[in-house]
Amino acid sequence: MKNKHIFFQNLGRISYKPAWDYQTFLFEKIIAQKTNPQNTEPTENYLLLCEHNHVYTLGKSGKIENLLISENELSEKGVEFYKINRGGDITYHGLGQIVGYPILDLENFATDIHWYMRSLEEVIIRTLLDFDIRAERLQGLTGVWVDIRSNPRKICAMGVKTSRWVTMHGFALNVNTELDFFNYIVPCGITDKGVTSMQKELGKQVPLQEVESVIIKHFAEVFEAKIFEINTFAHEKTS
Repeated sequence: MKNKHIFFQNLGRISYKPAWDYQTFLFEKIIAQKTNPQNTEPTENYLLLCEHNHVYTLGKSGKIENLLISENELSEKGVEFYKINRGGDITYHGLGQIVGYPILDLENFATDIHWYMRSLEEVIIRTLLDFDIRAERLQGLTGVWVDIRSNPRKICAMGVKTSRWVTMHGFALNVNTELDFFNYIVPCGITDKGVTSMQKELGKQVPLQEVESVIIKHFAEVFEAKIFEINTFAHEKTS
């Protein structure tokens, strides 16, 4: 039986490593449930939203050369750096950005990674349209872009990991993001296209909570799911 219920949790502002550890715990818990021959319960699904302190993350296929500053300069700017196990190259997370971590069992939805990535993009495209930003896909490149015909600029980066059809990592939507931090990397390894934010496109700051609410609404629509908010780390490892 497919379980299309998703537990939603807003982690607020959180450093990268605790959020990575938490989603890893949920990811491994679902896989353990799936591989237990005695299990008869449906697997759970989660959606975590948060805002990170300044951090660069390099995906498993990324090139360290795309980090353009030294360890000393990272320290001076107060930016952390992690090599992680998602797909994709290097990206930035920081204040004013909404990072989403869907930890889903795709056997509850559709066992198709291409469908999953396009569905994540669709959630963000619909969200941005609600704020009068027309965003689209750019052929051959993952993520969500604006002005693709004349001056393509990425507004939302994406990178995921899957195992046994369970997902982790996800998307990073630039809302009021300090875009200068992208100058110290080659974002996603792409040298000939820019980066933007909702604030830059609209010429004003956008409340993060409003954007988060719209993301949740469209996530439920696109994934045809029911979303239930949990307010504490009730499902976190207690040891």
